[in-house]
Amino acid sequence: MEPHKTHPIIEVTHLVKRFKNFAAVNDISFTVEAGEIFAFLGPNGAGKSTTIKMLITLLAPTSGTATIDGHDISSRASDVREIIGYVPQMISVDGTLTAYENLMLMARLYDLPRPKRKERIREMLAFLNLEEHTDALVRTFSGGMIRKMEVGQAMLHLPRVLLLDEPTTGLDPVARQNVWEHLLDLRDRFGTTIFFSTHNMEEADEVSDRVAVINRGKIAAMGKAEELKAKVGKSNATLEDAFIFLTGNKLGEIGNFREIRRARKTEQRLG
Repeated sequence: MEPHKTHPIIEVTHLVKRFKNFAAVNDISFTVEAGEIFAFLGPNGAGKSTTIKMLITLLAPTSGTATIDGHDISSRASDVREIIGYVPQMISVDGTLTAYENLMLMARLYDLPRPKRKERIREMLAFLNLEEHTDALVRTFSGGMIRKMEVGQAMLHLPRVLLLDEPTTGLDPVARQNVWEHLLDLRDRFGTTIFFSTHNMEEADEVSDRVAVINRGKIAAMGKAEELKAKVGKSNATLEDAFIFLTGNKLGEIGNFREIRRARKTEQRLG
């Protein structure tokens, strides 16, 4: 089915996050429509992960506001957590457990009703095409299978919004395509809103309804990929051309060493 984009489900207004004198996120505002696939495009250290960690209520904003489905991330954090799913950059599955055991653990954490847990897990394994691996240890899985497991964990409670931080980093093209086939299917089946960060230009161009370009903690531009490419003013412009045109930087040139080191240390400390 086609997603119903009837109202903003994520609303961010003048959001700021500072770590001492460093503004990791510096006064950003944007909205995401219900059922939309929204790409947050930028290099490492640009503020993508910090933004997501504020949206999932793991980090408190320094200033500004954000709501998810009308729930303020600061004053109604518990309500926000009930309606979102989150897939982090770092591995979030336990390799010493089976696929079934990992999903059962998450079902308990999400407090799914006991009578529905087994059925919901079976449905998710079938959806992910992992039924044959139900009792296999996750440490034997490929990178693509692990990522699908993590998506399955985040979707067990059928959240309205799924937030993914660099969901396909380190995956080969076939595994990346397979993960996105399942993500697109989630959107089409359940109307799930998908917000993902990436530094992969092709990924943002191919799967997103809209793209926000973030550079040094600020949003440099936002719109459909075709609209951003049109700003370059030349035929056959790529999204990378648009990124360079809009920010004045190539991906590898953004942020000085001190800024990037500080941002990465902060991300490591916060997990």
